[in-house]
Amino acid sequence: MNILIVLTSHDQLGDTGAKTGFWLEELAAPYYVLKRAGATLTLASPEGGQPPLDPKSADESAKTDDTRRFEADADAKAQLASTVRLDSVKIEDFDAVFYPGGHGPLWDLAEDSTSRALIEGAIAADKPVALVCHAPGVLRHVRAADGTPLVAGKKVTGFTNTEEAAVGLTDVVPFLVEDMLTGAGGVYSKTDDWGVHVVRDGLLITGQNPASSAAAAEALVDALR
Repeated sequence: MNILIVLTSHDQLGDTGAKTGFWLEELAAPYYVLKRAGATLTLASPEGGQPPLDPKSADESAKTDDTRRFEADADAKAQLASTVRLDSVKIEDFDAVFYPGGHGPLWDLAEDSTSRALIEGAIAADKPVALVCHAPGVLRHVRAADGTPLVAGKKVTGFTNTEEAAVGLTDVVPFLVEDMLTGAGGVYSKTDDWGVHVVRDGLLITGQNPASSAAAAEALVDALR
């Protein structure tokens, strides 16, 4: 099976002067879950090349066995350094799509027409799409075939308002993922902050936070099977 992983190219955390990007665990954990399942992975980003890593996700306090493995994996790092441009991929070449989070996607992928078309094309072609943590925010402008928001009436999750408050970025992010999903008509659910929570509704799979990354990837594998 061929799976496309879509990463952010955005590295500015609003006007704070701090850096952001993708969250390492949200790439590393799914990367190895999908590899173990026999998937061929293609990494893409809006600008191609090396996507920005949120530096906080590489802090010792945020490291996991998967992130340490990824950091020591020369092949994985080489693949990450040479992501293909998102506008060069075609959904026909893939069986599923996975979006890691981090705050970066709220600025670029959430407003990216190529990403929107990719997700709409995947759903239309009966291919599952999984998004974790902040990445469900990428669904902000995605529409179902009838023109309504894709998440309307669907069970979903994503980074909670209280988790965003806990990291002190409520007033920095362009929108709150929980508010966006509920505002678009999603049937939003969550567990305790930082707990594992994954929701699958048909072809749409969403995970609440970094800890939910591996479980979201496992749900994607199950959907493909």
